Amino acid sequence: MATVLEKTVTSPIFDGPYYLSIDGKLVQTSDTFPVINPATGQVFAHAPAASAEQLDSAVAAAKKAFKSWAALGYDRREIYLNAYADALQQHRDELAQLLTLEQGKPLKTMAEPEVDMSISWIRQIAARRIPVEIVEDNDSHRVELHHTPLGVIGAITPWNFPVLLALWKVAPALIAGNTMVIKPSPFTPLSTLRFGQIAQSVLPPGVLSIVSGGNELGPQMTAHPDIAKISFTGSTETGKHVIRSAAATVKRLTLEMGGNDAAIVMPDADWQAIIAQLFWGAIGNSGQWCVGIKRLYVHRSFHPAFAAAFVDYAKQQKMGNGLDHEVMVGPVQNKMQFDKVKTFLDDIKRNGYTVALGGEVDDNRSGYFIPVTVVDNPPESAMIVQQEQFGPIVPILVYDDIEDVIERANVSPFGLGGSVWGRDTQAAVAVANRLETGMVWVNEIHTQGIDVPFGGHKQSGLGTEHGHEGRLLFTNPKTVLIKK
Repeated sequence: MATVLEKTVTSPIFDGPYYLSIDGKLVQTSDTFPVINPATGQVFAHAPAASAEQLDSAVAAAKKAFKSWAALGYDRREIYLNAYADALQQHRDELAQLLTLEQGKPLKTMAEPEVDMSISWIRQIAARRIPVEIVEDNDSHRVELHHTPLGVIGAITPWNFPVLLALWKVAPALIAGNTMVIKPSPFTPLSTLRFGQIAQSVLPPGVLSIVSGGNELGPQMTAHPDIAKISFTGSTETGKHVIRSAAATVKRLTLEMGGNDAAIVMPDADWQAIIAQLFWGAIGNSGQWCVGIKRLYVHRSFHPAFAAAFVDYAKQQKMGNGLDHEVMVGPVQNKMQFDKVKTFLDDIKRNGYTVALGGEVDDNRSGYFIPVTVVDNPPESAMIVQQEQFGPIVPILVYDDIEDVIERANVSPFGLGGSVWGRDTQAAVAVANRLETGMVWVNEIHTQGIDVPFGGHKQSGLGTEHGHEGRLLFTNPKTVLIKK
């Protein structure tokens, strides 16, 4: 039987206990599951494992809260969201530390910026509105297009950016008048549970609930008859299961899935000046981001010098526990992914590809550490080129001809992001416009914004996040026709 607990005042650094957030209350569970610090490979906390009945309770509370929350209107919901951002700001340091402990990313360069960006995102989204559009207005007739909230949104969030990618969903869903139930990844539940606990002190009961647990909770959410939409971020294979499960109730879906992003360094590029950007575009967050550079194409004319400079820069970056302020590259987040990334290293070694850096895992080292690995010009058919590695490995690939490299970049079944780098901006943009991706950067990488739509082509996703287009997907269009 679940136990309901009173809300408590937090200490400066939070170390538990952790509870589900349901209907404005902190709820205990009969079962828990271990959470591992990937820098040590050791269990450092336990998270509550929600039952199917507790998920039903969270959805029922969200459904009950929906009508009153939607009726508040934008201005009053904005006040609530800003109060939530204020509360998160007060707990900023503890959230960042939790994020490093459970995810592994460096505290100063990755975890703290992730929390800061999340808080800023909430404030900015809270100020946005979806206005009524006047489609037609004449002496005899008026047509209005309204955008009404959907109801209960089910969010399924990943382990690579557990705070940011969850709050990116929370803010637009709530400001539009929806309520939300979040299921975080079982690998990184703690920071999500914590920001859910904080939410209960400022948001009305039922508006935002957090239920953590194993992978069995996902299918229960996607099939739940009272969840109107699933907003999912994760792998393409899991996304396909979400589509199948959601079909029975014709749920709305936004799916942000896998990628195999290509970066093309043009023949005229000032490549010495962009080594750092390209390195972090590939290896930031230990290579664990969907829009990370997975394939780095450089022109043959400067390939040897580029590869040497890239390796030299990589050697300067310290790998280790993210709580160490000098560490720039953390561990792979979980054992499952660690083992998967090692299969790429095994394939590289088995096929005799040229390893310019790294390539060997220290089996005596604690934690899930994969050394930064640079593979020099493997064949296009190589596993490291064809599949998404989601780890700190990057292949540097040589090309001679622009037409050829565009074709090679586009052959992937994925189409999430990409980048093009060159002095001649017009020529770089022309190449960018031919990449079959939902987002493409020119002479920059990984810039985002609340008004910048983000979504994948091909098997990288359905729908859009961010921007006016993304916000509309948390609503239903409703056409009102009025005879005067």
